[in-house]
Amino acid sequence: MPNSFQDEPPQTPALTAYDRAHMKLYLRLLDAATDGAPWQEAVAVLFSLDPDREPERAKRVHDAHLARARWMSETGYRLLLRQDYP
Repeated sequence: MPNSFQDEPPQTPALTAYDRAHMKLYLRLLDAATDGAPWQEAVAVLFSLDPDREPERAKRVHDAHLARARWMSETGYRLLLRQDYP
C-alpha cells in the first residue's frame, strides 16, 4: 500500500512529512483494529509483510504504526487543522 515505510514511524509530538504521506495507511490500520481484524492480516495486507516469516518485525511494524495512527486520531489531527493542509 504505502510506497515505502519505516519499521517505526517517527515518535515526535510534531506532525511529520512521514505522517502526511501515510495518513491513508493510518486510517486503514484504525479501521482494521476497529473491525477486529487480526494484526497478522492487517500487516500482510497493508505492509506486504509475511508475519509467519518475520513475526517479530511484522508485529513491531504493525504496533508502532497503529500507535502512531491512534496518536494522529487523538492529537495529531489538531496540528493538521492549524496548518494549511491540502
